[in-house]
Amino acid sequence: MPAYAALDVSKSTTAIHVVDETGRCLWRGKARTDPELIADALAAHAPELARVGLETGCWSTWLYHGLTDRGLSVVCMDARQAKAALSLKINKTDANDAAGLAQLLRTGFFREVRVKSWDAMRIRTLVRARCGLLRTQLDLANQIRGALRTFGLMLGTGGARRFEAEVRCHLADRPDLAPIGLALLEAWTTIRRQVYRLDREIRAAVRRDHACRLLMTVPGVGCMTAISYVAAVEDPGEFRSARAVSAWIGLTPRRYQSGEIDVSGRISRQGDKLLRSYLYEAAAHVLTRATADSTLRRWGQGLRARIGFKRAVVAVARKLAVDDRAPTRRKPVVPRYAPSLGRQLFNGLPQTHCGGFDRSPTFSATLCNLKAICWLHDHGR
Repeated sequence: MPAYAALDVSKSTTAIHVVDETGRCLWRGKARTDPELIADALAAHAPELARVGLETGCWSTWLYHGLTDRGLSVVCMDARQAKAALSLKINKTDANDAAGLAQLLRTGFFREVRVKSWDAMRIRTLVRARCGLLRTQLDLANQIRGALRTFGLMLGTGGARRFEAEVRCHLADRPDLAPIGLALLEAWTTIRRQVYRLDREIRAAVRRDHACRLLMTVPGVGCMTAISYVAAVEDPGEFRSARAVSAWIGLTPRRYQSGEIDVSGRISRQGDKLLRSYLYEAAAHVLTRATADSTLRRWGQGLRARIGFKRAVVAVARKLAVDDRAPTRRKPVVPRYAPSLGRQLFNGLPQTHCGGFDRSPTFSATLCNLKAICWLHDHGR
């Protein structure tokens, strides 16, 4: 008889609850939070295990890959949906949560979450580490400005070199402030050097990835946007349609409909906040600094005249995420300027790239038409 096991994970221990296909409890217990120890406990008490389920969380990637490598069929369950179902219980304990998750797993009343590969998680961790250091660098710069401003020392605008030179110049005239200002300035300089090191790592990763290099042919899309998008989407075959990509990133409006009331509000802002901010910056570049003509730019400028700059940028960001109107063409189309659009791009990539991008009908609209690029290259244009 097939069995279903659910895991309620905490930092030190994991509550395990095993049920059969009728919902009867076969075993419940605890194990140390380690894939090997959890797999041993499941093998001892549930030899005919059909599926293992756990909620999304900080340990889910490690446990998912660790248990999968040991031959178990593991699914990751959406924690928000599971919380809504488990909130019906009066007593909240790890054992009760594991029991409730086991019933959700048995009945199929859960939303499965795709777990990213180790390579994608490494890239995402690299990008987020850089973002965290940039915030720290900005906070230190603002702290230096505030400390000097208290004593009437004003710093002008400009780049990092000018900022450092002005701070040292002011501190040279105020020896009493030098211990404070130089300590903050040294921390700021150290953080800036580490950001530069991470930038080099990101640029090296982008050079190694063919999809990232194609993304960067689009106006406004740099290495940060390209690598963040590829690492976040990873496998476009997981999306039902092109529209699901923009909704997954949080660039589609919320909707409230009840009876005769039907209201479309602001964008949902769900999903990857950092990726959404990079797409917003890329869209703003398309509408402001980009000089090359493209259909996307003309469309965005028309929206800007009608609904304002910020809403137009959000609309263009959604277009950059995915263009559900991009037609699938067999013959290469040479655009006036390799703009965005082209979910058919990966028809020419190897099947081993990022889990099978080659045949998927959905991917980034920010990618240019690969067939057009290859056609230009083959014809020497």
